Amino acid sequence: MKIISQTVATLCATLLLLGLTNASSFYPARPPAIPLAVKSPYLNAVQRAGCGNGGYLAGQGQTLGWNGMIRVDNTTYTWMGGPIGAGIQTVTQKHFWYSSTKSVFSMDIGGKVEMTITFLSPITPGDQKRQSLVFSYLEVTVESQDGNPHDVQLYADISAEWVAGDHSSVAQWDFNTTNDGISYHRVYRQTQLLFSETKDQADWGHWFWATKKVDGMTFQSGADKAVHGAFQRNGKLANTKDTHFRPINKDFPVFGFSIDLGTITSPVSTLFTLGLTQEQAILFDGQTGNVPLNSLWKSYFPSETDALSFFYNDFTTANATATALDGKINNDSRIAGGHDYVTITSLSVRQAFGATQLVGNLTKQYLFIKELSSDGNIQTVDVIYPFFPILLYLEPSVVKLMLDPLFENQESGQFPQNYSMHDLGYHWPNATGHTDGEDEWQPLEECGNMIIMTLAYAQRTNDIAYLSMHYKILNQWVQYLIEEALYPAYQMSTDDFAGWLSNQTNLALKGIIGIEAMASIANLTGNAADGARFTNIAHSYIYKWQGLGIAADAKPPHTTLTYGVNDTHGILYNLYSDRLLNLSLVPQSVYEMQSAFYQVVEQKYGVPLDTRHNYTKSDWEMWAAAISSESTRNMLIQDLAKWINETPTNTACTDLYDTRNGDYATEGRDNHFVARPVVGGHFALLALQGETYV
Repeated sequence: MKIISQTVATLCATLLLLGLTNASSFYPARPPAIPLAVKSPYLNAVQRAGCGNGGYLAGQGQTLGWNGMIRVDNTTYTWMGGPIGAGIQTVTQKHFWYSSTKSVFSMDIGGKVEMTITFLSPITPGDQKRQSLVFSYLEVTVESQDGNPHDVQLYADISAEWVAGDHSSVAQWDFNTTNDGISYHRVYRQTQLLFSETKDQADWGHWFWATKKVDGMTFQSGADKAVHGAFQRNGKLANTKDTHFRPINKDFPVFGFSIDLGTITSPVSTLFTLGLTQEQAILFDGQTGNVPLNSLWKSYFPSETDALSFFYNDFTTANATATALDGKINNDSRIAGGHDYVTITSLSVRQAFGATQLVGNLTKQYLFIKELSSDGNIQTVDVIYPFFPILLYLEPSVVKLMLDPLFENQESGQFPQNYSMHDLGYHWPNATGHTDGEDEWQPLEECGNMIIMTLAYAQRTNDIAYLSMHYKILNQWVQYLIEEALYPAYQMSTDDFAGWLSNQTNLALKGIIGIEAMASIANLTGNAADGARFTNIAHSYIYKWQGLGIAADAKPPHTTLTYGVNDTHGILYNLYSDRLLNLSLVPQSVYEMQSAFYQVVEQKYGVPLDTRHNYTKSDWEMWAAAISSESTRNMLIQDLAKWINETPTNTACTDLYDTRNGDYATEGRDNHFVARPVVGGHFALLALQGETYV
């Protein structure tokens, strides 16, 4: 199939499942886009749902190819992608459902055969060996649905469009079979450009498209029309290799497998895997300057084909592990927020982790994250911050792997400012820092974020040594907060797209909570005098903040967007960290006041971020929901779940949308936020497990 991309900054390859029709049922909702193969910034494939038969690669307008056909009693049908022509029919989608790790389609083929197509992207934050593999599964199960035997052949391919964003670049490929019988097409950019990407596709690394070598399996590489035509005519491929390496967009090379399933009545399953191997993944400016970091899978497997074999043969374990995780998230979400919350969290898991990559070795590991679609920064502090609730819920120890690169760079003296840096590099995969100090200027935001996240990690893991190790620079950052938090200067917050402001009420609250968090850090590390000083300052500031930032005479009262402007308001999401860290700094009356106020300003699809625009941020809505009354919490969850099911957007979930019509936020904007990892913030309720809701 041809997949058309959108102008965003993640590699979200999408498929065209031609059976997708309005007659299909969806569970738990009809999402704007369906995650398929989602494991990293470069393997991030989704299927458009909102516009019917559409597909895209969420990069910069590039296309991809991923195709599937099936022959039933000598009649050919397309079940994925674009092979359409004389004599080719399309399957009919009957049902679709998704969980945290799986997307499952049920297809009817002419009333004779039923296909179950399962896309599984394993998520194992507690198992680095498996999480390090940038691979995904596609399982196709075929069975008779009319009770009669049927002669069936199955086909699937990928195109060379996967290997580079510049489709005029030359692709190269080969075909082989591992010692344990896994046949694979390996496809790659002929001229490898290390640590380079074009239109958000990697310019280096090898793509593997694989299946088991079984009786009746045939393969072929060649021009798309030739390979598709061979299967349509013969129900099999020629076992030939096209040796004419050429530009991706010349006679579009595809790499196909055909499996003769024979005469079937009972279910027969075929497993495919798709993945990317890069020996070196990130360029990092750490303690010793710029050094290339290996993909972590290199520490577990001697070669890329060993990694491929392990992944393919691990399907039974991977599937069982995924099912267990799906069940945990489903059950916990249902208890915390009902069926609508399941709709939200289960759609968010793969998107959140799909922006990350594990690198390093068995001695030292890092988890890097890409700021997808908004600008491509690497290790953006105020993207990690909304992302990290999902880690606190699933595997708190991984938070350290995200913070370590930021600490190492700044503690090595490679960032000359006295506040925390905004990110580790302008664009993924180059975490080369900002030795000139000229990063995006969000000093108060990032100092607060780093202190809060560091304490949250230590509280969940009891890693007090980590606090002691970084006490010097944490103390440096809290001094900045003491100077700047109560009356924030004219600056941006994490909501930089909304513009600059001075005296931002919500931003000030983050800084004040950061000071109190530092008091806890000081007390935990034996710095009692510092702890007493910091907590005195924080309590003094929070008292003054209430007078500055609350419109007490308004009906109903509420916090303001900026001090003294009482006809403004916003989502006070920074209040969440007070509850998360169990600080009890902010009076309960503020929680109750905000919770009641959100119900007054609710729109069709949620509460606007602030009074400057009608758009909202879904992550911050869930942070607010987590600390609100039951009725307000349910309102916010229901509104977001309704948006998922009704939005006219048709890309991987945007976290920034219009609360009136559910469409992309367009006020003062010319681009969309798509596929960003900040949806990890949708797990804010679950990160508070064990806490008591208001």
